[in-house]
Amino acid sequence: MSINLMDIVGRVSYSCDILFRVIDFREQNGQKVAVLYGEDIRLIADAPLEDLIAISPSTRAKIAQEYHSMEEQSLELFRQDVELIKQKQEYQATDGYSKLFNYFQMPGKVLHLDGDPSYLEKCLNVYEKIGVPVTGIHCNEKEMHLKIGQLIDYYRPDILVITGHDSYSKAKGKKSDINAYRHSKYFVQTVIEARKKIPHLDQLVIFAGACQSHFESIIQAGANFASSPYRVNIHALDPVYIVAKVSFTPFMERINVWDVLRNTLTGEKGLGGIETKGVLRTGMPFNIEHHNETD
Repeated sequence: MSINLMDIVGRVSYSCDILFRVIDFREQNGQKVAVLYGEDIRLIADAPLEDLIAISPSTRAKIAQEYHSMEEQSLELFRQDVELIKQKQEYQATDGYSKLFNYFQMPGKVLHLDGDPSYLEKCLNVYEKIGVPVTGIHCNEKEMHLKIGQLIDYYRPDILVITGHDSYSKAKGKKSDINAYRHSKYFVQTVIEARKKIPHLDQLVIFAGACQSHFESIIQAGANFASSPYRVNIHALDPVYIVAKVSFTPFMERINVWDVLRNTLTGEKGLGGIETKGVLRTGMPFNIEHHNETD
């Protein structure tokens, strides 16, 4: 069976452990290879055509259901976290429920740059379910550093996500060599450009990276959170759970890094970061009558 663009395939040499989308073909050492994007994992890979096998719709559906269950579990845990935060805020805003204050909340605004339009759409759907205000932009990883300054000026986000696909190649160098990674250096450059605009770590919270990304370089460049400390793959939605936690944590509170990671699908092997303040702000009064009129 021939392999075509946008086919869902597995790599025989890896026991089809990850599902990929075929997004391009190229010549490599006189051999035709396919360029692959992970279907649920933020990994980019090359593979010779003879190593690929098309995945049947039934197998795809089964694996998709497994991932969906994991995603729903993480989403439910996150919703519980947000509800606890809201209850705490309500208690403080009403002086221990002793006063009837009407208050409103302003979660942090997110600007999400993603190298994969399919993943971006998935992420935007989850942001909407959670209630995070977000602007999503599809941008090739290699061009992000050229565009980020203008985008920050225009959208003025509280939280910035810089993600897409990445991978480490042992043939290109040691794990400490950033040139051995597909897109890590571009993530680093984009973080550096963003920090030229807003240097303070708590005025713009940044998540950057994808599968197997060079974690240390991205953090040193100025990111608050990044992937991948153990060079493992990360799930497509992991950046959403991290920045949503930041978005809904009050700006007077510090975020414990473990509290951010525990509801992600990958955990501390794939994600890490530094102590960071939340960006949620509470205000009052909330004019219910006016709000109803504008609805």
